[in-house]
Amino acid sequence: MTTRDLLTLTKFRLSALVIVTTFVGFWLRAPKGFDFWLLFHTIIGSTLAAFGAAVFNQLMEIEPDSRMQRTSDRPLPSGRVSPSAAFGIGWLLSAWALIHLTIQVNMEAAALTALTLAVYLFIYTPLKRQSATNTLVGAVSGALPPLIGWAGAAGPLPAGSVPHFRWELMAEPGAIYLFLLLFLWQLPHFLAINWMYRDEYRKGGFVMLANDDEHGARTSKHALAYAVSTVLLMFYPVYAGAASAWWFLPPALLLSGWLCMLAFRFNRQPERASARKLFFCTLMYLPGILIVSILAWKHA
Repeated sequence: MTTRDLLTLTKFRLSALVIVTTFVGFWLRAPKGFDFWLLFHTIIGSTLAAFGAAVFNQLMEIEPDSRMQRTSDRPLPSGRVSPSAAFGIGWLLSAWALIHLTIQVNMEAAALTALTLAVYLFIYTPLKRQSATNTLVGAVSGALPPLIGWAGAAGPLPAGSVPHFRWELMAEPGAIYLFLLLFLWQLPHFLAINWMYRDEYRKGGFVMLANDDEHGARTSKHALAYAVSTVLLMFYPVYAGAASAWWFLPPALLLSGWLCMLAFRFNRQPERASARKLFFCTLMYLPGILIVSILAWKHA
């Protein structure tokens, strides 16, 4: 197995998104002078889990990947890596992630990681061949990594306390904001991809919203609705007192407005060019809004 095959098998570039969002979740919740090693262990655990999920996902989709031009050269469908070797790698990475987070961080971060793996592998991946709702389910699993960072920043339970799961961490305004931000962002992002590559998805046997939407009316309508929702979400952290209105709202609304504008253009002119512009906008929108959130956040 070459280094390139290993990077492809673990979807290294996609997994980088998990690293970034986990870091942001940790950073936003952590008090000033936070524990660097706790951050390090949280990111290591979430990254290993992302790698493991990517391996298992490709293991479960060998046959459809072999039918699509853009995925047929992956290590498993091309035969460069055996399924048994991939299974061993995926199992090792996933188990290591959960054990590491449980021991080095806390049970909340480990539980959220286990939930992410379960939703991604046992609900989202099989659902891709059954229902177009798979995109919504996939967005849920993609919105959980920042919560792993958020929970990780809480650290272990105080010494001498009765072991319990801190559910209240997930109800904090920052956790709600990060989950909704990642959930809503993914939908115009993936809908644009789905529509541009609808022929490929059909060949692979995947049931996507864009499959029978040749003129793009339905897909672009959904993309616009979720883009507009990001604008409304920008008011929540200010309302909850988690972000400074003066530092957060102007750039946040500008970025979300840009996303809406390109989603609107895709809706008015459902063409590959407009879908491609929306897709590239989403790639720039996420790091932009995360940076704005970091700069405007009010730490305890």
